[in-house]
Amino acid sequence: MNNKIKLLKKKREEALLGGGAARIESQHKKGKLTARERLHFLMDEGSFQEIGMLVSHRSTDFGMEKEKYPGDGVVTGYGTVNGRLVYVFSQDFTVFGGSLSETHAEKICKIMDLAMKNGAPVVGLNDSGGARIQEGVVSLGGYADIFYKNTMASGVVPQISAILGPCAGGAVYSPAITDFILMVENTSYMFVTGPNVVKTVTHEVVTSEELGGANTHATKSGVTHFACANEIEAIQNVKRLLSYMPQNCEDTAPALPYEVKAELRPGLDTIMPENASQPYDIREVIDLVIDEGSFLEVHKDFAENIVVGFARLAGRSIGIVANQPAFLAGVLDINSSTKGARFVRFCDSFNIPLLVFEDVPGFLPGTDQEWNAIITNGAKLLYAFCEATVPRITVITRKAYGGAYDVMNSKHIGADMNYAWPSAEIAVMGAKGAAEIIFKREITSAEDKEAKWKEMELQYSDIFANPYRAAERGFIDEVIEPSETRLKLIHAFKMLENKVVNNPKKKHGNIPL
Repeated sequence: MNNKIKLLKKKREEALLGGGAARIESQHKKGKLTARERLHFLMDEGSFQEIGMLVSHRSTDFGMEKEKYPGDGVVTGYGTVNGRLVYVFSQDFTVFGGSLSETHAEKICKIMDLAMKNGAPVVGLNDSGGARIQEGVVSLGGYADIFYKNTMASGVVPQISAILGPCAGGAVYSPAITDFILMVENTSYMFVTGPNVVKTVTHEVVTSEELGGANTHATKSGVTHFACANEIEAIQNVKRLLSYMPQNCEDTAPALPYEVKAELRPGLDTIMPENASQPYDIREVIDLVIDEGSFLEVHKDFAENIVVGFARLAGRSIGIVANQPAFLAGVLDINSSTKGARFVRFCDSFNIPLLVFEDVPGFLPGTDQEWNAIITNGAKLLYAFCEATVPRITVITRKAYGGAYDVMNSKHIGADMNYAWPSAEIAVMGAKGAAEIIFKREITSAEDKEAKWKEMELQYSDIFANPYRAAERGFIDEVIEPSETRLKLIHAFKMLENKVVNNPKKKHGNIPL
């Protein structure tokens, strides 16, 4: 028996070495951690239980039968993160460049099956050169198997992808289906076709970092939700993300102990500029309303005219969607609409209540927006809110104009509670533009056209540019002092805890994609 135990220990030692000491050293020289080092930082100490440590590939072509490594380039298993069960796979670049083989894919699929059966999140630590060329179509089939599992798991358990090295070709579509993507500056990249192919086909000269690096995807494409300075920061963000989420679609996010006190925030009473055209940072409003230091912004550098992220209110996890007056005056456009819609649908999938801060002058005009389908893309955000069954509360801080008023979680599309500050302006459009249309004849015939226009603008403003017409109709549940906002929200979300909505039975809706 001793000899058999020695053999087992030897095999385990081989598996722990991955591709060997030289390749581990090469990984470190690139500023990257190994697959197992990443798991060490992610999982609670001593909690990780590996599955499939001794799996090896089955390929016999091109001399592959002579080169086998236990684990076949991916470490898979389960453990706890902050005491909660999580399933994880970590690709090992030291083994065949982390390339995906048939057995490599099978290990990942097994983890995802277990996650769905047991209702726990899946975290993928991606670092792979792509499909293992020596296995041909078998490797491609492995990718398709993973894509299918990603899709089946979507909305059932949270899925998070950390891109910690290359992720190219077909490999990018697995992270793309997951809920959140994190990338590391200067060491990770994602693209369907690399710089060499791009140069051959389009004659564009571009580096991997420019084409698909963390900052490119954080600012230009919106593919990644977080661009992190290093791998440790990325792993810490994964852990923080998980803390706001439930384990699965039938669970609720964990609540921290909290005792409601005097919750007035006087700083909110002075945050709004006197001049209605002056910008302010909606993050300052968010920070004064939520539990201190609890805001985790998502997609921070993409579509900056809308702010989305997780926070806690009286210890409970909430999702926040807020127009940002400090960027493009907070207008809705293509990118902000898709960014907001994606976040709303995630929160709704996993029972996370939604809080909306609204200060929106409308949709961004222009040929670029119209020709690139602002109609379809704007409808995504509208659809996402209409479909959402979680508790939904809106606070209108200032402008709520036109169709954007409807879209931003209005009472008409199913919001549960709608509050407005006294500074709120709920109207079809701004007073100046409205006066020009309604009183065109009076302004044109006046001796002093500018003075008449100003007079009519004030008249319109007195009637419509306030929250009271909407409150009279019941479209606004209460006009509140800004300092009362936090207290009102705590009570309202508590009241909505047991909300139940049964949407019409159907296979699924057809969101305008």
